[in-house]
Amino acid sequence: MTKYPPLIDPFNRKINYLRVSVTDRCDFRCVYCMSEKMQFLPKKDLLTLEELDKICSVFIEMGITKLRITGGEPLVRRNILSFFKSISRHLITGDLKELTLTTNGSQLKKFARPLFDLGVKRVNISLDTLNPEKFKRITRWGKLDQVLDGIQEAKEVGLAIKINKVALKKTNQDELNKFIQWCGDEGFDLTFIEVMPMGDFGEEDRLDQYWSLKDLREELEKKWTLKDISLTTGGPARYSEISETGQKVGFITPLTHNFCESCNRVRMTCTGQLFMCLGQEEDADLRSALREGSDNDHLLRKRIMQAVDRKPKGHDFDYSRKKISGQMSRFMSHTGG
Repeated sequence: MTKYPPLIDPFNRKINYLRVSVTDRCDFRCVYCMSEKMQFLPKKDLLTLEELDKICSVFIEMGITKLRITGGEPLVRRNILSFFKSISRHLITGDLKELTLTTNGSQLKKFARPLFDLGVKRVNISLDTLNPEKFKRITRWGKLDQVLDGIQEAKEVGLAIKINKVALKKTNQDELNKFIQWCGDEGFDLTFIEVMPMGDFGEEDRLDQYWSLKDLREELEKKWTLKDISLTTGGPARYSEISETGQKVGFITPLTHNFCESCNRVRMTCTGQLFMCLGQEEDADLRSALREGSDNDHLLRKRIMQAVDRKPKGHDFDYSRKKISGQMSRFMSHTGG
């Protein structure tokens, strides 16, 4: 594979992590992610699996070493295993160091084994409650038993599991210690995430949902002993270790303490829009470079380099003063988690 100079943004951050949404569709309608009556993109606007592979491969040529597949729910994309099978060739050559997945867990019972066999060694699973009634309320359409069965299948086949839990005020505050104990008993790492102002829902109040992880951590420390550690997994989380269980707990805090100074990632949507920052609207159109250019490899590399040259210093998310600032019009399911 031809090697190109590393991608360095204007603030001297090396970009080696690409998050790719393969679909905006999902079998859940989580209250912080989607409208219940979601209008999905026309299928013709979505990149084909072959186009996704092409763009990801160009990124890998340009120094991307970690690739995370997201959605929507990526495992509802038809024939998605063919994409994993194709892109895993870069794991074999060593050009790609890690291929990972973020999922809601609903399809893991079916997909955990083939994903593991194709080189996926760890998954992030979004799970905000262990209470079936709350789960139904948060996801609107989901079934907790189906997700838990999928999680156990992933564990049995050997996938390392990290649970992602969005902190939702007045919704899952009372399950804080239960989650710590459950993840500790199962051997799962756990990351808490502040709800972000993505998408205009109308029926959901972002400020009412928002639970500061500063406050959450203070609650944790009433029962558990937390020791900050220097672990980094290439993402935005800051980690602590819980002495009583030995597990790692991460905190993703875009509002109370942003993680922008160490940002090493860009995000591509299922339509080929490249967002240099989750919390900014500016994007680059890679789909047109792929579909309209005669020398599309060269044009893709040029668009990618130009985009990285415009990567901002940080996002503008802010819930202070009892109002939302920096709200993004696009839904999280469109950008990719």
